Amino acid sequence: MESTGRSPGRQEDVVWALPSQSDFPSQSTMSGSVSPSSKEDRRHSSSASGSSTFSNHERSPEANGRRMRPSVVSVASSLPTVREMHDRRTSSQASLATPRTPHNFSVSSEETVVSSKKVLTNFQKVAARDTEVEENRIRKLSRCNTEYNMQKSVYNRLLDWADSSRTRLGNRLLGFFMESYRRPTLPSKDDLLGLAQHYYPARADLKVQVCDFGLGRAERTEITLGQIEEYWQSKPDWVDVRWIHAPLGLGLTHSSIEDIFLHDGQPGREFENGGAPGWPYVETEVLNMRSHKNFQEMRDVYMILSNLGELDEELDQCTFKNDGNPSLQSDIDWRAGHLGVTANYWNLVASDMPWQLDEGLSMGILGPSIGLQPIGRKIDRQALSIHPFFRDSHLVRNVFRCFHRCDGILLTLSPMAGINFLDKKMSQHLSEPVNAIFDNEDASALGYIFAAFADQGTSTWHRRTVEWLLTYLITEVGVTPHAQRQGYNAPELENAYQSVIQDLKRRRHAPWRKNETVRLVRDYLACVDELTIVKMICQKQVDLFKGMQQDVRKFETEDNRSRRSPDNSSGESMTERIKWALTLVKGRHDATEKLLIDAKQSMEALFQLRSIEQNELAIVSDSQNKAIFLFTGVTIVFLPLSFFTSYYGMNLSTIVNTPRTEGYFWRLCGSIAFFIVVVVTLGAFRHHLRNIWKSRRPVKPTYSMV
Repeated sequence: MESTGRSPGRQEDVVWALPSQSDFPSQSTMSGSVSPSSKEDRRHSSSASGSSTFSNHERSPEANGRRMRPSVVSVASSLPTVREMHDRRTSSQASLATPRTPHNFSVSSEETVVSSKKVLTNFQKVAARDTEVEENRIRKLSRCNTEYNMQKSVYNRLLDWADSSRTRLGNRLLGFFMESYRRPTLPSKDDLLGLAQHYYPARADLKVQVCDFGLGRAERTEITLGQIEEYWQSKPDWVDVRWIHAPLGLGLTHSSIEDIFLHDGQPGREFENGGAPGWPYVETEVLNMRSHKNFQEMRDVYMILSNLGELDEELDQCTFKNDGNPSLQSDIDWRAGHLGVTANYWNLVASDMPWQLDEGLSMGILGPSIGLQPIGRKIDRQALSIHPFFRDSHLVRNVFRCFHRCDGILLTLSPMAGINFLDKKMSQHLSEPVNAIFDNEDASALGYIFAAFADQGTSTWHRRTVEWLLTYLITEVGVTPHAQRQGYNAPELENAYQSVIQDLKRRRHAPWRKNETVRLVRDYLACVDELTIVKMICQKQVDLFKGMQQDVRKFETEDNRSRRSPDNSSGESMTERIKWALTLVKGRHDATEKLLIDAKQSMEALFQLRSIEQNELAIVSDSQNKAIFLFTGVTIVFLPLSFFTSYYGMNLSTIVNTPRTEGYFWRLCGSIAFFIVVVVTLGAFRHHLRNIWKSRRPVKPTYSMV
């Protein structure tokens, strides 16, 4: 077991500069970023900000057990007023005029004197621990980058080979004479097998995170999916809650894992309103940012290799090669037979691919019946990428599902491997390998959740139960992506889309250019589609948190009736967490709805403007048509006359040393004219002929992404 905790007594002194007015979020965002207040003080929960201002009677950072980070709201509220600053300057000037004697220095009753030796010892321990953790993370990143660079060369060769199949006929003919036009060769089978398993690991080799939380203690272990059943059978005595996270999307493996997990233990307290009738478990859709380049590579590898067919046998053999679970493989085979699908490698790994916003409707409780059906291999740029901050990113959606048992074990399933926290270093986070995202607490919500309790475990929990951790998880993950963790040093999604719409409006009034209107309409449609899906996901999250709010109130009523007092009365309760998350999601939903209305109205104004321009162009073209009609009439009269005078004016027999006759002329010139007419006709109708040819070719079977 690997411990990654920090010193319990650690505090960080961070000096923040007051941002300008433009750096502050909108009023709706600020209202949603404040956590519920207590009875007397106004504090920010760990979900709303990582730092708070405490008095002697309030909670200290040691009682919170998390590494604190200041938020814009807490820093701005603690700034002195102009009058206070004037009073401080006056008092400081008076103190300078007073002679300093030993009697001027005293320690108040509220201050504590700590020896410098003790402070230095604690600092060295903390610094050594943080350095060790950072060095381990850097080594892991180095290994992942080295492996990625090796597979990148194989990917480039595979992509060149696949793209060469769509080259023109002329280039293929030139390939017989020039080597630069020849089709690239397909990489070797071993290279292709390594490439497939790099982007889509075999199910038994998939990395799973096991996080144990106890009183004053927390540990994290990385295992494989082939060992997962062993870790949910029981937990150590010191562990209050064991959290197991498997990066699995909707599919056969996902269904088998959750079914075996629930069968091996008794379910926990039911979230009847947060779940669904007969399914009292919590799930939501999560938005996160993925690297556009990595997303395109995953799509290319799947679409090309799954249709290649040469690797299927070897990949199917390695799917469960290292599986040590007694029930997983047999359950998957039974489930595949029940659904009438094949449990091969490509069907099982398809759930690792994230969903684009425009691929399918919102996910239901039981997921899509036919799985993810990709629209195409090419991933189009989103309207969000018009904003400079999101140029290299891609907003995707993933399902996040939670299953808990009464023995204190929580299982979460989600292929989410993107950026949850928007930060000024997001381009750096996007360049990191997907396998290392969990270790980056500044980018991953899952990594942040473990780091938040790595110091003191469950000591700061309001109740040391699996239901409390489930509520903390779903509220922390469900409100992402946002920029609160780093003090709003990056634009929120709502602000970015507002800038995109303003840019589209500016282009709407730009001078006319060829094909610009088509590109502009496509950007408008992409923006409307993205905002529609974001709004729909936000509405589902609002409904989820409202249902969980009713369930949590029911839990508290039962606990009060049974006289079960909280384990930490100063800790953040489930009601406070849900109230904060609900406020934030409602604000995003309302802002997205306003942006969607604005985008649709702007697009309608574009259509009206272009319609008026077309009417003006029609008036101008009418006069041009009259001139063309006049020239056409003159051409019709004089073109036949020119032909006949030219033809009958030829006299081949009188040319010196030319025994050719008129028959020779027609054989030569007629053949050339016929060839030119045929080539021009085929070129004019090449697209129609190509579609006819493709319709007659046999269609290769494609794999269903179940």
